[in-house]
Amino acid sequence: MSSTESSGRTADKSPRQQVDRLLLGLRWRRLEEPLGFIKVLQWLFAIFAFGSCGSYSGETGAMVRCNNEAKDVSFIIVSFGYPFRLNRVQYEMPLCDDDSTSKTMHLMGDFSAPAEFFVTLGIFSFFYTMAALILYLRFHNLYTENKRFPLVDFCVTVSFTFFWLVAAAAWGKGLTDVKGATRPSSLTAAMSVCHGEEAVCSAGATPSMGLANISVLFGFISFFLWAGNCWFVFKETPWHGQSQDQGQGPSQESAAEQGTVEKQ
Repeated sequence: MSSTESSGRTADKSPRQQVDRLLLGLRWRRLEEPLGFIKVLQWLFAIFAFGSCGSYSGETGAMVRCNNEAKDVSFIIVSFGYPFRLNRVQYEMPLCDDDSTSKTMHLMGDFSAPAEFFVTLGIFSFFYTMAALILYLRFHNLYTENKRFPLVDFCVTVSFTFFWLVAAAAWGKGLTDVKGATRPSSLTAAMSVCHGEEAVCSAGATPSMGLANISVLFGFISFFLWAGNCWFVFKETPWHGQSQDQGQGPSQESAAEQGTVEKQ
C-alpha cells in the first residue's frame, strides 16, 4: 500500500511541478521592455479585432401598408451578420393582391471576402503573438543566441504589418458597402411593391453598426502596433549590429588618422 500511495503522489506532483517550473521560468520583467509590451498589445487587439467583427449581427427593416380593402400592414425585419453574405439572406415581400400573399427576396451583395480575411488575420496574429511571447519570456536565451529567431520574427512582423493595413482598409471599404446594402431605404428601393400605387412603404429602424465600426478601428490600431514593433524587432537582428559596426568603422579610422597626424 505504501509503494502504491507514494507512486500515486509522485504522479500527482509531477504535473504540478512541471507547471510550477514553467511559471517560475517565465521572465515577466521582459514585458516591461518595448518588445514584450508591444507583443502583449498585439495579442489583445488581435482578439478585439476578430472578436468584434466575427460576432457582429444586426437587423434592418421596413413597413409595407397595402392600399387594398383589408389595408394590410406588414412589418419586414431582416437579420444579417458575419460573414456578410447578404445575397443569401432572405425576407418576404408582401404583394398586396389576391393571388399570393408574399414573395421571397434577398438582400444584395456578398461582402464575405474582406470580412473573412480580416477575421482570419486576427486569429493568425493571436496565435503568432502568443507563441512569440512564450518564446520571448520562457526561452529568451534561444531568442538572443540563435540569430535565426530574430530574423524570422522580423520578417513575420513586416508581413503582418502589410497584411493588417490591407485587411483594415479592405474591411473598412466592405463595411461601407454593407451599410449601403442594409440601409432601410435600400430595402424599400429593392421591393417592387413599393414602386407602385398598391402600397405605401416606409423605412424601419437603421441597423446599429457600432461594433463593426470598432472592428475597423481595432484593425488600424493593430497595423500601427505591428509597424511600430518592426523597429524593436529589427534591433534584435544581426542586421542592426552590422549597421552599427559600419557606422562606427569610419569614425574609428578617422580618429586613428588624426592621431597619426598629431604625432607627426
